[in-house]
Amino acid sequence: MLIIMRTQLYINGQWVDGASKVAVYDPSDNSVIAEVSLASISQCEDAISAADAAAVAWAKSAPRVRSEILRKAFEIMTSELEAIATLISRENGKAMPDARGEAAYAAEFFRWFAEEAVRTPGDFRKSPSGDKRILVTHQPIGLSILITPWNFPAGMATRKIGPAVAAGCTMILKPATETPLTAMYIVDIMERAGLPKGVLNLVLPEKTGPAISMMLHDPRVKNLSFTGSTEVGRVLLKEAADNVIRCSMELGGNAQVIICDDADLAVTIPQLLLAKMRNGGAACTAANRIYVQRPIADKFISELTKSMSAFVMGRGTDTSTTLGASVSMKERNKIAQIVDESVAAGAKVHLGAKLPDGDGAFYPATVLGVEKDNPILNHEIFGPVAPVVIFDTDEEAIALANDTDFGLISYVFSSSLGRAIHIAEAMESGMVAINKGVISDPAAPFGGVKQSGLGREGGFDGIHEFLQTKYIGVEIL
Repeated sequence: MLIIMRTQLYINGQWVDGASKVAVYDPSDNSVIAEVSLASISQCEDAISAADAAAVAWAKSAPRVRSEILRKAFEIMTSELEAIATLISRENGKAMPDARGEAAYAAEFFRWFAEEAVRTPGDFRKSPSGDKRILVTHQPIGLSILITPWNFPAGMATRKIGPAVAAGCTMILKPATETPLTAMYIVDIMERAGLPKGVLNLVLPEKTGPAISMMLHDPRVKNLSFTGSTEVGRVLLKEAADNVIRCSMELGGNAQVIICDDADLAVTIPQLLLAKMRNGGAACTAANRIYVQRPIADKFISELTKSMSAFVMGRGTDTSTTLGASVSMKERNKIAQIVDESVAAGAKVHLGAKLPDGDGAFYPATVLGVEKDNPILNHEIFGPVAPVVIFDTDEEAIALANDTDFGLISYVFSSSLGRAIHIAEAMESGMVAINKGVISDPAAPFGGVKQSGLGREGGFDGIHEFLQTKYIGVEIL
């Protein structure tokens, strides 16, 4: 199996060396996978110039041309799925089943937006006063900065590149320094799919903050698409405000799960494990606060603990592994600190909660019984830790679930569809899953409310984050 290992910057259709280099590590053993180039400020400016020079011609390109490039990229990704998954697992640490799932999910964004590229609707109608025709069209918003996180290095890249290409925007991709190799692989795929030079550029700045600030204050930059923490998102929103750059923000989550006393545990437990343990819990959609109704609480905790104990921790690429490493020792230690604080505050340990011996950024599957005021409920854990809170009434559960500044996704489990929908409608989140652990889909709008973000990715909404609406009033003589 051939794995493409690009390690350079990609500017104006060329792979180029940077001003310096940084190591990319395998978090399973802290070994160096590769050294990748870091961009100077002047190289980041070169990327802006390249994207700007390509912008007019690319915006005028036929939607079918863009569609065919994305379709070709989908076909390449699908044929090289195992290589991409292996690279994801090596630099991110996640188990191969998760890595394969991400690679397949990532490819689907290219297929979805290949279809959306030729189906952007407009509007033509007579004005109510009868004095004109109202013509509404959509045009590419322009040069876009795409910033992606380390937890889904393929999925988050294609979820932004796909709609930007479909809309006719040029772009600069800034992946996470921890996991740049997957993003570089995807850029290589886009090059092989026929994307013109300058349309997509990739930089890893030596000094991220100053470089991104420079980009957001360049008048040629029109749009920012960011996935990452709410803390960083706030900073970027302030930076973008100076030039009134349009922003779409997919920020942090603190996902709530409400498990009603009529839930079928034979369905609930496997689906909850998907919501909690996908990517080792390092997902903004991960089940973070698990509220279970008192009549079934003991049985639920017993069955959850048994199921969580079956996860096999190890190197992501090992065939027996079902729980890989965190992306770094720093991230692993954050998880350990959150759990230690929770236990010190009175959490009951049903499983795990102890650092393993040996090397690697590993943390075991952990189940905690906590009271509703335990500090762990205020954290986005980003690890394989399941805090369980017992509640009595639906109204209590809804109040507890909504008691957060975040609102990305909620999960509801009940055998009564009416009850589940009633709770779902009361949830203050952009998405709600009923009796399912994973609802992310390229054909569905992904995004949150409150401090979990602005805008939507995927679905019909996704391409509109890269389009602006233009109204033309037409006098009919």
